[in-house]
Amino acid sequence: MSGKRGVYSAGSRAHPRNAMSRPFTVVLGVALLVNSTQEYSSCTTTNRIAWFQFCNLTHVPPVPEDTLKFLLSFNYILEVNATSFPLLEKLIALELGTQHTSRLTVRKDAFKNLPNLHMLDLGDNKMLLLDPDAFTGLFKLTDLLLYHNNLDGSVLENDYFRDLVSLELVDLSGNSITHLKPNPLFYYLHNFSILSLKLNRVGTVCEGDLHSFQRKTFEFLDLSDNYMYQSVNMDWDKCGNPFRNIKFERLVLSSNGFSVNKMHHFCKAIKGTSFKYLKMAHHTMGAGFGYQNLKDPGNETFVGLAESDLKFLDISNGFIFSLNPYVFANLTQLETLMVTYNKVNVIQRNAFYGLNSLHTLNLTENLLGEIYDFTFNGLPNVANIELEKNHIGIIQEGAFKHLKKLNNLNLRDNALKTIALWAKMPFIEYILLGENRVTELHVKVINSSFIDLSGNRLKDLGILYGLLSSNTTFIKYIIMKHNYLSHCHKEVPMQNNQLEYLDLSSNALEIIWSSGECLDVFTALSMLQVLHLDNNYLRFLPKDIFFGITSLTRLNLSSNSLTYLPHNIFPDGLGILDLSKNQLVSPDPDLFTSLSQLDITNNRFVCDCSLSRLIVWLNHTNVTMTGSRNDILCVFPSTMIEVPLHMIITDDCDQENLEDLMFSLFVFTSVTLMVFMISVIIYTHLRGYTFRLYRSIVSIIMNDQRQEVDDGSACRYDAYLCYSSKDFEWVQNALLKNLDSQYCEKNRFNVCFEERDFIPGEDHIINIRDAIWNSRKTICIVTKHFLRDGWCVEAFNFAQSRYYTELKDVLIVVVAGALSQYQLVKFGPIRSFVQRQQYLRWPEDLQDIDWFFNRLSKKILKGQLVEKKIKSMSKETNTLELQSIATVS
Repeated sequence: MSGKRGVYSAGSRAHPRNAMSRPFTVVLGVALLVNSTQEYSSCTTTNRIAWFQFCNLTHVPPVPEDTLKFLLSFNYILEVNATSFPLLEKLIALELGTQHTSRLTVRKDAFKNLPNLHMLDLGDNKMLLLDPDAFTGLFKLTDLLLYHNNLDGSVLENDYFRDLVSLELVDLSGNSITHLKPNPLFYYLHNFSILSLKLNRVGTVCEGDLHSFQRKTFEFLDLSDNYMYQSVNMDWDKCGNPFRNIKFERLVLSSNGFSVNKMHHFCKAIKGTSFKYLKMAHHTMGAGFGYQNLKDPGNETFVGLAESDLKFLDISNGFIFSLNPYVFANLTQLETLMVTYNKVNVIQRNAFYGLNSLHTLNLTENLLGEIYDFTFNGLPNVANIELEKNHIGIIQEGAFKHLKKLNNLNLRDNALKTIALWAKMPFIEYILLGENRVTELHVKVINSSFIDLSGNRLKDLGILYGLLSSNTTFIKYIIMKHNYLSHCHKEVPMQNNQLEYLDLSSNALEIIWSSGECLDVFTALSMLQVLHLDNNYLRFLPKDIFFGITSLTRLNLSSNSLTYLPHNIFPDGLGILDLSKNQLVSPDPDLFTSLSQLDITNNRFVCDCSLSRLIVWLNHTNVTMTGSRNDILCVFPSTMIEVPLHMIITDDCDQENLEDLMFSLFVFTSVTLMVFMISVIIYTHLRGYTFRLYRSIVSIIMNDQRQEVDDGSACRYDAYLCYSSKDFEWVQNALLKNLDSQYCEKNRFNVCFEERDFIPGEDHIINIRDAIWNSRKTICIVTKHFLRDGWCVEAFNFAQSRYYTELKDVLIVVVAGALSQYQLVKFGPIRSFVQRQQYLRWPEDLQDIDWFFNRLSKKILKGQLVEKKIKSMSKETNTLELQSIATVS
């Protein structure tokens, strides 16, 4: 049982007031609102609500005097008396039900200190003992709940309720009441209109038993699940009309074993009683399937209800097999007829004769197999026919042609295979044909605005063309989900129409579009606003597939296999897009800028720099992201699997984005300056020759004098060449032979390198340090091997240390091989240098070799001071020293 009970508590049993959909009083409505907005807090008072459920209490605890609602259910209170409650003038609701004791005793004047109480819940106690003066002083009480308390008929016979002048509702369901003789005091309870006596043992109610209820109008009287009129020798004439001079809005007599004979006598007995709603569900009327000795209702069964002004009749959950002719002929005012969950297999001619006012006919969950052209005769004003969950396999042409006001026809979950029933039908707003076995439609004109064909066996998408080829005025909603649409044969072109909603989900459109069929399926749908294409195995979207859908606001493409979205694929006015559960790798965020809602959860994002634009967009967009942001995850690389995109930092991709921007600017400039472009191309192809020519001219002008190395320098070497031992062969052939004077007399530099100039046996660190400090410049040949060589990194750190100490440009970096900028920046020890200083790259083209060596020579000869930045220098020096220690370790 729920911990919250009664009229106002979520999770409590259905209550008669709720069943009547009757609004609460203003004060109680406020109490409910307060209750629903506060967080439950056990054994304390919060915001004028005292929560003392499940607190093991044996007596009523003290609470503030301004308490609005007092919850004391599920405790061990044995008794409440005149001293149990302090004066609580603001209290309007009290729950004392479901005490874990053998009984609850309510003494005299127990609630005298609660003068403004509106709702009192004493329900679901094992035994409730009431003093005759228990309810004294409760003049404002409107709702009294006494259900499941083992009470007998004396609770109504005696004058317990004499002070309850405002009483409206009494719930006595689930007690042990066997007879009804209400006390005459009920004459004076003018507001009393709701009484529940469900699940009692009331055997017979005859004329005079309810004398004190006469001249009252009951909104709701529930006598269901009793033992009414079970006697075989029941004398109906002697019993008379138990409801004489009583009016009812709703009367419930379900689960009382009403057979056809008993129903006939009861209806005859209550002839003339006024009630608008009669529920007789869970009856025993009808022959059922295969029982010939039992009767179905006939034309005399309900004749006694002819003068009752009955609007609603519910005879569901029975065994009616055949609806016989004129069975409802006397119910001329009936507006709703419920015959659900019976065994109806036959509807005979004129079965509905006389139901001229019927608006809704519900035959759900029966055994109907055929519908004939006479089946619904006699229903000139019927608007809704519910035939769901039968076994209807065939419908005779013209079965609905006379139903001029039919608005809703529900044929879901039947056995229809073909549809050809619209030829003579009037306009019907809703036609529901889902969950049948339809494979084809033989229709020309459908007079309907809503068509549900979901869950059938349709294979041809051309059916959609047929539906919209001539129905340009009516159809606005089409549902074709959960079919087998896998090919398209269109006989007629689709015309402009008024379709606003189309659901093609859970089909196989990928097969149709991959074969090039029906790519114009949406072209004529200019009024379409909502389109569902989820679960269609789509791997791609054809170009211009959404061309023509100018009004589309919502598109569902979830649960497909899309990996790429073409540029400008979506209509401009699209507002809501669902791309969840696809395989998108790196979608362009420009596709989503016009949206108001977007779902891209559960995709397969590759989190590299190509996704950086999407990540930045996700973190700054105003588009509402439906679904959890934690479900937008990376699946590659392995180091970032299941990392949410919004947690990824894209700073390392800034340089790459800058290069893309520079390239774009270059392309734009090239287009506008064609002459310059041609010049650049010529130079590019002849730049080696041009550079040699330039050097020759300079030599002639300068009288072949070249700059020599300053012999006065204190350094033993012009440059220390630092490289990985694995690159020695390449370094020797490419650099040493073109720089070092011992390799060639034409070379001007005295170069220091490990294989020749390091002192054997000396500590390697000391050799590196001496080489750096005894050379004018240090040249680091950065390759993949260099980045993995600890000694090379150590030498680089020493060179940077000298760089910061002397504030001179003494470090030259030459990058060789396929090393990207991203790899250089990613490598910690040289990040600060490559971000701040220029470095050289070994040329890939042989014609650039001369230019490269000229540039390198100038850097060796050139001495340039570095700007002092004391704070950053010291910080970077410390960082380098730490990196150096880590590298050596």
